[in-house]
Amino acid sequence: MSRFLSKKYAALSPYTPGEQPQDMKYIKLNTNESPFPPSPKAQKYAAEAASRMQLYPDPECRELTEKIAQLCGLEFENILVTNGSDEILNFAFMAFCDDEHPAIFPDITYGFYPVFAELNNIPYKELPLREDFTIDTSEYYGAGATIFIANPNAPTGIALPLSEIEAIVRNNPDNVVLIDEAYVDFGTESALSLIPKYDNLIVTQTFSKSRSMAGARLGFGAASAALIGDMNTIKYSTNPYNINRMTMAAGLGVLEDEEYTRRNCKTIEKTREYTLRELEKLGFEATASKANFIFVRHNAAGGEELYKTLKSRGILVRHFGKPRLCDYLRITIGAQDEMQALIDTLSDILGGKQ
Repeated sequence: MSRFLSKKYAALSPYTPGEQPQDMKYIKLNTNESPFPPSPKAQKYAAEAASRMQLYPDPECRELTEKIAQLCGLEFENILVTNGSDEILNFAFMAFCDDEHPAIFPDITYGFYPVFAELNNIPYKELPLREDFTIDTSEYYGAGATIFIANPNAPTGIALPLSEIEAIVRNNPDNVVLIDEAYVDFGTESALSLIPKYDNLIVTQTFSKSRSMAGARLGFGAASAALIGDMNTIKYSTNPYNINRMTMAAGLGVLEDEEYTRRNCKTIEKTREYTLRELEKLGFEATASKANFIFVRHNAAGGEELYKTLKSRGILVRHFGKPRLCDYLRITIGAQDEMQALIDTLSDILGGKQ
């Protein structure tokens, strides 16, 4: 770091994104991207919007916001569109956390939560997951803090039923509860239906996974009009034009082609179950993932060893160094032929270790 960096950031540990190596062609199963291209409508609308890039985009994202609200069964004032769901998460940390309202989240979850807390100088507490990586929801009742829960969780893929999500919201009437639904479209019930019932609930979603727009950076938050107003204050104090024209247009195209999205999600779910069955035959154990990835380990081979060997053979997966996670691999569900290549390669690597 330079001698000019503010002391308040000197100890900041930044989020580590999935690697994007360029040294060779890989089967890329490490960053939970969709194996499918964006909807043809999304591509068409984005191309048309490119001809008007000399003009600022609509800061309200009115047409897109109305479309998202319609899809969610909510109103315009209940939605805030952001540059990926990471932006809405940061807005929430900024708007609803401080010394009197610390943040609380699981000790194993999306790695950006502690980064946002530290970036914004917010005290936070991490509650340990159970031994089986599930969340003890009762530990979050009356938390006296702003709660952040990814559902399904990352990197485990384990999901809470909607009844347990509602119990957390109901038992924290004086604190904001944010449910991060980045992977909700792969087999989990959304908490969006609870928005009209609870004024302390925020639900965030992204277009990166199920809607094949990771490269476009688009997400949104849904909440009461008052909470959305609070986060709009942060938005208009930082970057009013946070969604570019092409992304906004692509988002509209995707939402006009929901059948394409739903079909792709079902295919990914089917491929996920096939991959799990085949890996179990090779001696792998897995969590009950409801995401577009799986979380697996093998008793006869370490996670880091498998990660490095797979990479040397042209297949990228995600490995985490935390003590409770180091034996595991997080593997994105790609196309069927990519998953078959993974299965065949692992079978060859493991050989007599099964």
